[in-house]
Amino acid sequence: MRRTPGRGTGPAGRGDLRPRREAGSRRRQPLGMLQRDARNRWGLVFLIALLVIVVGRLVVLQGVDGASYAQAATNDRMRTYPIEAVRGEITDRTGNVLAYSVDAERVTADPSVVTDPTRTALALTTLLDVPVADLVEKLSRDTRYVVLADQVATDVTDQVRALPLATRTGLAFEDDPVRLYPAGAVGGQVVGFVGKDGDGLAGIEQTYQDVLAGTDGEKRVEVDGSGNQIPSGIDESTPATDGGTVQLTLDEDLQFVVQQRLDAACADGDTTSASAVVLDVQTGEVAAMAGCPGYDPGRYNETDPDLLGNPVVSDVYEPGSVMKAVTAAAAIEEGKATKDTVLDVPGHIQAGDVVVTDATDHPVKKFTVTGVLAKSSNVGAIMLAREIGNSTLERYLQAFGIGSETGIELPGESAGILEPSADWTESRAANVPIGQGVSVTTLQMASVYQTLANGGVRIPPRVVSSVTAADGTVTEAPRPAATRVVSADTAGQLTYMLEAVVGKGGTAPLGEVDGFRVVGKTGTAQRANPDCGCYAGGGYFTTFVGYAPADDPQYVVAVDLERPTSAAEGGQVAAPVFSDVMRYALTAGGVVPSGTPRPAFTLQVD
Repeated sequence: MRRTPGRGTGPAGRGDLRPRREAGSRRRQPLGMLQRDARNRWGLVFLIALLVIVVGRLVVLQGVDGASYAQAATNDRMRTYPIEAVRGEITDRTGNVLAYSVDAERVTADPSVVTDPTRTALALTTLLDVPVADLVEKLSRDTRYVVLADQVATDVTDQVRALPLATRTGLAFEDDPVRLYPAGAVGGQVVGFVGKDGDGLAGIEQTYQDVLAGTDGEKRVEVDGSGNQIPSGIDESTPATDGGTVQLTLDEDLQFVVQQRLDAACADGDTTSASAVVLDVQTGEVAAMAGCPGYDPGRYNETDPDLLGNPVVSDVYEPGSVMKAVTAAAAIEEGKATKDTVLDVPGHIQAGDVVVTDATDHPVKKFTVTGVLAKSSNVGAIMLAREIGNSTLERYLQAFGIGSETGIELPGESAGILEPSADWTESRAANVPIGQGVSVTTLQMASVYQTLANGGVRIPPRVVSSVTAADGTVTEAPRPAATRVVSADTAGQLTYMLEAVVGKGGTAPLGEVDGFRVVGKTGTAQRANPDCGCYAGGGYFTTFVGYAPADDPQYVVAVDLERPTSAAEGGQVAAPVFSDVMRYALTAGGVVPSGTPRPAFTLQVD
């Protein structure tokens, strides 16, 4: 009999009584073992996740953010300091230096690396001339940069550098040049000055700030923990571009003479202020320009701020009889008169509600137009003005530059005051032709006479000759266009008539210059009294403007003196100043003395 598989018996031939395990079934484990396996699995998951996070962070730090962190570390070691451009020079026409800069340094510190502020301050106080308390306060600030002293001489900063390392830890040095003016007050009002920050605040220093200042650079270097530059470290410095040189048209020697002569005038006890200018007739260039009181640009902070301008271009005054030249020129140009025209001139004339007189009242005199200027007749000038009319006179005044700026390269220029002729009253219409009721600058009046001296062609005055860049490139200053105001014949007749002013019978024999024929005109105008707002007791502005030689004009000189307590006339006090200045200008300029005698003038017909 065959046995069925799987159903055999044991040794006794009986069937197997042990429970049978179904196919595919697993052996059941104890509960404790199962819990331990679960914990192990979660721990492994946690470890793997932690490892992924750490590895990921390392990848980010080293692979993604590594460059930025490295850059941040580098930046933390970098220090940036300005490199100041050397300010350019200002020179006169021959190259004499009127303003320049010398090397000096600004001493700075990084307080965060100064280990002992008190010790450092004690070591620096004498060298920097800064109180210990101030230095300690600065060195204790919560900042990375502080200025300890400005414009310190380089020999002093060399001594600071030589201090023991522990003392100078955290110190640094920056360029901080000092501006010097070797001529002092000579030309000071033209040159101007710079402020503590190195920017121009007046004169050419202000007008040509961008040219003179140049372009600052930057020193960007890597430093160690003590703030000292690492020799082999990063250096990303940008060099500075130094400023250019501005050459003026001034002559320093002539400038000195003008300033000296004006200072003497202001010391006479009656003159409170004065101004003068010398122009080259053919070019309109300013050869000298000064006023008193003046100032030294190197010590401008010791000067009354009201005196830090340039009176030649900014102060206005009523010019008086020097304006009669414009009135006469307009009448001649319009064909209403010639130098020989005879006028029946009374001693006074009605003008609206006022009566205008000559210097002294007199019976009718037969003055030539030449005599009207030579004798400075108010009535004669008003008669000429009435021949041409108010609007025509205004047009000529404007053509000569009255009422508008000359455009000279100096700050603070005034245009003067010229009211429209449509607004003139009868009395104003009588005042303007004789130089009252209109205000001008000394430079404007000099420009009027430059026009006459130059054959009727006006060239606006200029004081800058050229600019030389740091690389040596020279740029000539632009020259304004010349404008014909009156004909050469009219200008020639005015030259003839004005020469009579300094001749026999004229108002200014003190304006003569030995060896040269001189042309000029006096002016004595009432000065407004600020106490009453009227003319009474205000004194006078006394003026003389002229040119020479009459037969070949080279220079124009205009002089104005403000004399609040004096009744002296322009021919008495301003003409001598003119004479001294003109004499020097002609002789120093090598001008040949006049080769022809002064004409015989007819001033009055019997």
